[in-house]
Amino acid sequence: MILFAMPLAAVAQSDHTNTGLWLSAEAVKKINKQWSLFGGAEYRLQDKFSASDRWNLELGARFKPYKWLKLDAGYKFMRDYNLEETKYKSNGVTPNKVIPAYWDTRHRFYASATGSVKAGDLTFSLRERWQYTYRPSLTVDRYDVDDDEWETKEVRGKASHVLRSRVEAAYAIPHSAVEPYVSAELYNTKGGIDKIRYTLGADFRLSKQHSLGAFYRYIDEKDDANKHVIGLGYKYKF
Repeated sequence: MILFAMPLAAVAQSDHTNTGLWLSAEAVKKINKQWSLFGGAEYRLQDKFSASDRWNLELGARFKPYKWLKLDAGYKFMRDYNLEETKYKSNGVTPNKVIPAYWDTRHRFYASATGSVKAGDLTFSLRERWQYTYRPSLTVDRYDVDDDEWETKEVRGKASHVLRSRVEAAYAIPHSAVEPYVSAELYNTKGGIDKIRYTLGADFRLSKQHSLGAFYRYIDEKDDANKHVIGLGYKYKF
């Protein structure tokens, strides 16, 4: 766990405000050699672990027609937390509008195909995932600084399509229950590459049914502040 304690300490001491912690749990039910069902939950913290970021529930299915190919599809119900935002006048200094923090709802559908090849104890994989996310419209309160009054603002509904391309290399350490991995994932939209995720992690097999995972992730975003993330997860197979 020293591998993950070092990035965590660096992130906690950084002046970078966009740092987070992602916690997840997943249950997998194997139907037969090819089919399995899964469900999970995730909770995310942001702003140096001081504020909520998102929680979501997920349901899906996996199909493995060949040893080297895995297909999956699923749905996520998400609640996103938007931090307080201050909008400024053209001079960039004088506050104009203040929008308090609020939650919004999102629905996400996705489908993936993952191909893998083994070279000794190393496994290389490529995953292509299409995802569709819809955020319904909602109304939020905001404060008009000039008029010294509150007003209501409509946040219009928004839909987005993203193609996520991930390459990964995992190493099954001989006679060990630990499998470290590295990966890079590109988020492709109509405007080009919006985001890249770089991940260093490891899975820890506790038994045939129970396993833990931990990772450090650096997220390079095109139109937003970059992020440092520590992730911890639990998986149960039955």
